[in-house]
Amino acid sequence: MNYSKISGIGSYLPEKILTNFDLEKTVDTSNDWIIERSGIEQRHICEDHETASTMGTEAAKKALENAGLSASDIDMVILATATPDRLFPSSACFVSRNLGCGNIPAFDVTAACAGWVYGLSIADQFIRGGIHKNILVIGTEALSKIVDWSDRSTCVLFGDGAGAAVLSAADKPGIISTHLHADGQYVDLLYSPNMIRGQEEGVSQPKVFMTGNDVFKVAVKSLSSVVKETMQANDLQADDVDWLVPHQANLRIIQGTAKKLRMTMDKVIVTVNQHGNTSSASIPLAMDYAIQKGQIKRGDKLLLETFGGGFAWGAALIEY
Repeated sequence: MNYSKISGIGSYLPEKILTNFDLEKTVDTSNDWIIERSGIEQRHICEDHETASTMGTEAAKKALENAGLSASDIDMVILATATPDRLFPSSACFVSRNLGCGNIPAFDVTAACAGWVYGLSIADQFIRGGIHKNILVIGTEALSKIVDWSDRSTCVLFGDGAGAAVLSAADKPGIISTHLHADGQYVDLLYSPNMIRGQEEGVSQPKVFMTGNDVFKVAVKSLSSVVKETMQANDLQADDVDWLVPHQANLRIIQGTAKKLRMTMDKVIVTVNQHGNTSSASIPLAMDYAIQKGQIKRGDKLLLETFGGGFAWGAALIEY
């Protein structure tokens, strides 16, 4: 039987850092308020010339190097983003061109913050089916380009960056199971409008709309549910998991989910304080960060969980 595993991982963060103290100078907020509400201390902001595809390309290069592979070894590129370079073609096509992958399938996944876990699940199915051997799964976001920097409730939350993993065929499961969900009844609680002429009345520029309290309540409930679903499906207890790697949206959501699962925070990877919410890029960014810090090691069992606009959410149990 065919299985898949993460053979390489890499990430990219723009050089520019925007701290809470920087934001104090431009919007009615404070460092203490931002930390209390979100746990975020700073975020990376891309330059004008940087896009989802350019950042995704840099993360993919590092993932390929980490896997000991070249672009010619890749059979497919799956890219998750909420901030594509263009409506079409896909940002995955730009990355494929930049890397020199040649004539292979390349497409974007739009599931907001849940996009990378969705992409991981899709790639796993292609490899389990024996169709492909090496697939790039990228999460990359240029959220600063759609944030309303005058809206203190949202501009403090988001950051830019990219994370990528190479999924490769294996003789035992690295991706043990994935669990995906979405519920469209919540589409108006967290969204960015369509900028096609006539699609969204009264909107002159892209921005993020969020009903924070409602998002928080549904997020904690949904994440706790999908993590329990994953644990039950694999007959595991909290002690069987080495690391919980959550979507880095808000420290209070992360803490709330860990509490419901009776997991101590010393088993939770947290980067939201340094990166902010990087949407689909946040989990691979957090994984790469923890690997480089020596926290996550080969053979560790990881539980990934994510939640975003749609609402779309999901989890993956993996052995790194």
